[in-house]
Amino acid sequence: MGNVKAIAFYLPQFHPIPENDEWWGKGFTEWTNVAKAKPMFPGHYQPHLPADLGFYDLRVPETREAQANLAKEYGISAFCYWHYWFGNGRRILERPFQEVLNSGDPDFPFCLAWANETWSGIWHGNPKSVLMEQVYPGEQDYIDHFDTLLPAFKDSRYFKVNGKPLFVVYKPMEIPDLDLFVKTFRRLSFENGLEGIHLVATNVDPDWDTKKYGFDALTPAVHTKDAYLKSANKFVDFYRRAKTSRLNKYYKKIFKKPTRIYNYKDAIQEFNEDSGGNIYYPTVIPNWDNSPRSGVNGFVLHNSTPSLFKEAMQNAVKMVSKYDNENQIVFLKSWNEWAEGNHLEPDLKFGHQYLEVVKNVLQTKV
Repeated sequence: MGNVKAIAFYLPQFHPIPENDEWWGKGFTEWTNVAKAKPMFPGHYQPHLPADLGFYDLRVPETREAQANLAKEYGISAFCYWHYWFGNGRRILERPFQEVLNSGDPDFPFCLAWANETWSGIWHGNPKSVLMEQVYPGEQDYIDHFDTLLPAFKDSRYFKVNGKPLFVVYKPMEIPDLDLFVKTFRRLSFENGLEGIHLVATNVDPDWDTKKYGFDALTPAVHTKDAYLKSANKFVDFYRRAKTSRLNKYYKKIFKKPTRIYNYKDAIQEFNEDSGGNIYYPTVIPNWDNSPRSGVNGFVLHNSTPSLFKEAMQNAVKMVSKYDNENQIVFLKSWNEWAEGNHLEPDLKFGHQYLEVVKNVLQTKV
């Protein structure tokens, strides 16, 4: 077994909450979008339907245990739970992780990623409507935020780098007083008996200067065209295709914007960017298709296969093998982002094949 640790991002939006009931209708969860998805063009793989774990509810402890057991079986080192703190103590979707923390089960490592982003109505075609605004009230709010996280940081299951809890920030450059945030979290980590904190930035460029902004590492975003597909050359303008098809008279109504469709094989992640001396943790995706959420405004990586995903995984493992043992980390996006089409949990089409890739690549010496 090699030294590379694979951390899978974990979405908690698989249980109903009052806010989603109000915004999208009674009983809404991530499964709502997943189940209603339909193919938009010939060969389009939709819907993605779960296999082993079914349409689960994350309020159920047995589900969380089954997820952890499956991840452990295939060599995944930890889950990185998306954590929502909108400022002034406003949280959302915290129940699954809070129950993991309070109960002590499952006995499986975890870390947290702060999804510091305003929620909009983009899923229902109204991206300008603000559902939950991300705000940054200042130092006291950072203190309150840290105090809320502290029990997790002190949990023996929390994933650490050189003894320091790993904490991911989704959009660091949107924090207006980023220096204050970093200094506050670092100060409080020492004051509370921790060995420090290992801050990881995402949604940044590969050469983003971690030292300048007080971070320890970065894992650049992979879900935007510019960040992930710089070299892709087979863009399909679905708007134009529809215009010349038998749906001609309907295309203006149906395809108001072009769906962005790329072949996965044309943009396999190589992770050979110049990281400018930063510690760079690659984020590898098995697939991407957020059309269940965004419809024709979505972004589709077409024809992903386990063998192509294996190439990306091998590239990532090779890249981090140059680091010392503690920093040999690869992120996987994601464990269960079903409505974005990037999930390692088994589906009816591929079963455990993507998980087998993760296990086999991690066990192979580079």
